[in-house]
Formats: sequence, structure tokens, C-alpha cells
Amino acid sequence: MMATIDDPLIAATAAEPDLPPRRKASELIRRVAFNPIGGIGCTLVAAILIVAIFAPWIAPYSPTAINVRERLADPSLLHLLGTDQLGRDLFSRVVLGTQTAMTVALLSLGLSLAAALPLGLVAGYGPRWLDAALILVFDSLSSLPMIMLGLAMVVLLGPGIPTVILVIVVYSVPSYARLVRSQTLSLKARDFIKAEQAMNAGLGRILFRHLLPNVIGPLLILACLDLSTIITLEAGLSFLGLGVKPQIPSWGNILSDGFAVIRKTPVPVIAGGVPLVLATIGFTFFGEALRDALDPKLARERRP
Repeated sequence: MMATIDDPLIAATAAEPDLPPRRKASELIRRVAFNPIGGIGCTLVAAILIVAIFAPWIAPYSPTAINVRERLADPSLLHLLGTDQLGRDLFSRVVLGTQTAMTVALLSLGLSLAAALPLGLVAGYGPRWLDAALILVFDSLSSLPMIMLGLAMVVLLGPGIPTVILVIVVYSVPSYARLVRSQTLSLKARDFIKAEQAMNAGLGRILFRHLLPNVIGPLLILACLDLSTIITLEAGLSFLGLGVKPQIPSWGNILSDGFAVIRKTPVPVIAGGVPLVLATIGFTFFGEALRDALDPKLARERRP
């Protein structure tokens, strides 16, 4: 389930309309990295990103190369994680699956934020009738069961990475737009916005110079916390046959293939499940550490 503005992990940040004073990037990185949870999160996230970027050079074999003679081979120096029921090297499939997971997660997250920002700003700052109409759309999208939405998209568009991205975007935009809307509603009642309105400032100046910089912080924190959820959604859809095509290596496909032969060997399930767990822990810890570093309440408590 995606985090919301009522999620306790982001409640302190989302409830506070003021962002902390601008800090140097080095100071922010230091606060995140030297946080015990943040250090673990940064290490795992960095490792996942490195593997995703250099996956074609790290994988020793083609992830789709079939070798029936070596099917379900045990882990060895030749095949670090063994092979699956078709003789494909599991280590290579896990490595390329990391690239698939991060590609889907980052593309869907970027598209979700690009759609949610203008919708949330318009809903929060626009007229009441437009706000009510957009909230109705957000509520309608949020009420759709994830599995039913995935099934409908697969029937209409067929399985594949674009379909997975579209499902995640439709599922994610309402929560992000609601957060932007709530922040905008809080900010537009503040004195500096009223002063801009009294001076007949243009709508673009108010939205992009004053409102957007103040809503982007909580939105990015929510997005970081949701990255683990998005990766899990992609793996779940692929596991059910609604996501990435079977021939494309992904953690969900590895798990699905592994469960078919789990009575013979648990290695494929472990090989597909462990990276998913590590990615979930890494992005969750990183998001929490980033939330702590940007939370103005915690920042004031750290000051002597």
C-alpha cells in the first residue's frame, strides 16, 4: 500500500508547511549518511544503483541463454546462484532484474511526480469547483483494486514494461497529488502569499516561485519512501503474470519460476526474494533518514 499524507513516517514533515532553511548539499548528505539507519540505506541504495547501471558488464552470462543440461544446478564457482529450470544462470538474471526493477521504478516515479505536481497545485490553489472535481477523480482512482487495475491494463495493452509503468502511475498519482494539494492549501493562507496577491503578482510567479519550492520537499520524501513499494508492485505484477514479460529478467519472474520448482530446490526463490527484501530495506531506510534530515522539528532539536 502506498504511503499517504497521514502515514506516520511522513506525518511530521507533511504537517509542517514551512521547509527548513536551505542547507548545503554536503550538510544534507552528511546528516543522511551519518544517521545509523541512513548509513545502511545509503549503502544498500548505492549498491543497487551500481548493479543496475553496470548490469550488462557484471552479469557473466546472457540472462536468456538456455542450457538444459545444467538445469537446476546448485550454486558453484561456475554459476554463483545456480541455474533455473531452463538452465539459465540465476546470478545473471538477478543482476539484470535489478536493472529492470530500477528502470520501472524510476520511470514510473518520475511520470507520477510530473503528473501529480500540476494537478495538486491546481486543486489547492484553483477554484472550489475544480478542486472538488479533481478530488473526485483522485478518490475514484484510489478506490480501484490494484489487481483489477492491472488485469484491465494487461487485457487492453498486453503485458510489458510500459503497461507496468502505466499501472503504477495511475495508482501513485492520487496520493502524491493529495499531498501537494494539502501543502498548497496550507501555504496559500499564509501572509507571504497574501502579500504577493495584494501586489497583483501573476499566477505563474505565485505557483512556481513560492508554492512549488515549498511543496517539493515533502513530496520528494514521500517519493523516496514509496520507491520500495513501487519495486514491490512491479515484482508482484510480474509474479502474477501481469507485468514484465517472462523472457525479460525481473525479480518477480524469478520468484514465479522458482515457486514452480520449490519442491526440488529453494535456491531460485531465495535468489529472487533476497534482492527484493534488500531493496525494500534500503529505500525505506534512506527515505526515513532523508525525512529526519529535512524535518524542521528534528533540526531544531539538534541545535545546541
